[in-house]
Amino acid sequence: MFATHRQSEILRIVRAQHTCTIADLANTFAVSDETVRRDLKPLVAEGLLVKVHGGVMLPAQLDEPPFRRRMVEQRDAKRAIAARIAQMIRDGDSLMLDGGTTCVHIAHALEAHAQLTVVTNSAEIARLLAPRNGNRVLMAGGELRADDASAVGDSALAFFRQFHVRYAIVSVTAIDAKGRFMDAQPADAVLARTAFAQAERRIVAADHTKFGHSALAHVFGAEALDVLVTDVAPAAGLSKVLAAAGAEVICAASAAYHADEEIV
Repeated sequence: MFATHRQSEILRIVRAQHTCTIADLANTFAVSDETVRRDLKPLVAEGLLVKVHGGVMLPAQLDEPPFRRRMVEQRDAKRAIAARIAQMIRDGDSLMLDGGTTCVHIAHALEAHAQLTVVTNSAEIARLLAPRNGNRVLMAGGELRADDASAVGDSALAFFRQFHVRYAIVSVTAIDAKGRFMDAQPADAVLARTAFAQAERRIVAADHTKFGHSALAHVFGAEALDVLVTDVAPAAGLSKVLAAAGAEVICAASAAYHADEEIV
């Protein structure tokens, strides 16, 4: 028997949803994040739940592909970014979306839009948007990556190069203090550059945890993008680099952060 009714309810919710963020649990019970963390501590200690960044999941869920776990990480921030980008898109617009988790959240945020033309390498994004509101979804072929169901390789790149779109929206793994945008997967870096070459307006969607880090593959510098949409303003040094390159920064504050908070 658990010490509190709330702990029993937390376990029931996570068993039903498989994963849950601390912020969502705090909202459900109208308590603070710290109260939820105290409630979770004995559940984790007993092995009933496993901590992940920003939330918890069932132990068995650790066997899920990393992409599913990344969908939960920084979910509030990604949803805020997605909602802000959705405000920029109009019915009838054309856009490219890569297969990153932030772009999947953007696809969810676009579900009420109509008559979109969407070019993507993500089977998940295609599944979300193709059946809706007269959208036209053009799906790249190539090698389908098991982790995130995204097509990669020369075929996917050649497919993207056929089109001209209003917006190209990509995600990245890291943005260092010099304004270098990077990705953990070289194939994703090449696809992002290809998408940007086909677009009138080039947007990077990246939450604050990407700032101040580096990754394996260099994607492009700050001069390559028009807009960075994030959840928290970058530190002064990175902000200055972006401004000098002519890149606009749009902050869409998530439930967990304030828009005027800086991340070093």
